[in-house]
Amino acid sequence: MRPEKHSLTLRGHRTSVSLETQFWKAFLEIAALNGQTINGLAAQIDEARTPEIGLATAIRAYVLTWYQDRAKPPEA
Repeated sequence: MRPEKHSLTLRGHRTSVSLETQFWKAFLEIAALNGQTINGLAAQIDEARTPEIGLATAIRAYVLTWYQDRAKPPEA
């Protein structure tokens, strides 16, 4: 599936990220479950990433890690 451009506002500036539909939907779901806006979650991810990692890549990694953490069985 091809990535599609999605608009975000980070610290008052419009930007766009190219994400596959599945990642975009998961990103929206995570934001909603956390009680955040997509712009707020994107800003949080943006602030945590290193400059050599693009925002879309950082969002994909965040989404993947978020779901992986929830799929792990609880430690005894």
